[in-house]
Amino acid sequence: MNDTANSGQGGCACSSTAAGLEAHTLKWLLTINALMFGVEILAGWWAQSAGLLADALDMLADAAVYGLALYAVGHAPALQRRAARMSGGLQLILALGMLAEVGRRFCFGAAPLGEAMMGVAVLALLANVACLLLISRHRHGGAHMQASFIFSANDVIANLGVILAGALVLWLGNPWPDWIIGTLIGLIVLHGAWRILKLR
Repeated sequence: MNDTANSGQGGCACSSTAAGLEAHTLKWLLTINALMFGVEILAGWWAQSAGLLADALDMLADAAVYGLALYAVGHAPALQRRAARMSGGLQLILALGMLAEVGRRFCFGAAPLGEAMMGVAVLALLANVACLLLISRHRHGGAHMQASFIFSANDVIANLGVILAGALVLWLGNPWPDWIIGTLIGLIVLHGAWRILKLR
């Protein structure tokens, strides 16, 4: 009887520890993404870069998603799945907003600054690699943590794309690479949202 009770208490302690580790990781992810959203939205506006603005909106979506995941930590799997679906829906809305912004820039024109695109994207890449390393240990956890891992992996891909686009803008003297990467980031986020909405 005592062994059973101790076993139950040990399981509860292990579960509490795991939830605490998840919460600690998500707080870091939320902080990093919120800070980088502020940096990228200002830099994207100043550099007239659709790619940086799209990446900034991705950071905003991720910050909100990590907040939802943080709320779900330690709760029942059903609530974790609900949080993941909410985050997927949010990503879907922001992805469509990113694509609309690229379309607006295509219609009205813009002259993005390649150097600024590359510099800010490198900073964002470092931040997102740190996020990916933090979340990787939890990638096989509940749906809320799986969703968080998908977001972080997508962010690294997006940052590499903005760096490449910035180099091409400098080399070609043409805004097309910026518009293309803005579109691709929107599509990557759209795909990530679809994957998350399918999580069980």
